[in-house]
Amino acid sequence: MSSALLLLSAAAPQSHEPQLIDLDGTAFVQFGLFLLLMLLLRQFLWRPYLKVLGERTTRVEGYKQEAVRLDAEAAARLARAEAALAEVRRVGAGERVEARATAHKRERELLAAANAAAQKTLAEARQRVAAALATERTKLQQTATEIGAQAARKILGREVSA
Repeated sequence: MSSALLLLSAAAPQSHEPQLIDLDGTAFVQFGLFLLLMLLLRQFLWRPYLKVLGERTTRVEGYKQEAVRLDAEAAARLARAEAALAEVRRVGAGERVEARATAHKRERELLAAANAAAQKTLAEARQRVAAALATERTKLQQTATEIGAQAARKILGREVSA
């Protein structure tokens, strides 16, 4: 230990070049000022900055949790809406099938009624045509008989009995 004291008390070797660091009392004053500045900066800069940073982190985490909660709620609402929509589509498809069947039945009834009316009208028209034909045949027969009698009278030159 005494040799360490001897080394410390011994003068530093002298050099012809100027020294880069001169350790004297100003170094301790600068170190003290550095420590004082660190304490002041820590008190007035770092602590408020870290507090604001922590609050911001807390708010961001809260917003993230709120966003996750809202996303889950929206997904649940969407699932309920899709389920309701699927149910409505199912009911609508059933009603559409039922309405289509009713419309087909009504169409068949209307077609049957129209067909029956057409057949009735056609039968009546055939009866009228047959009656008119019979009437015209009778007239034609009478006319033919008269023409035949006239022709026979002219050809024979006398009266012919029917």
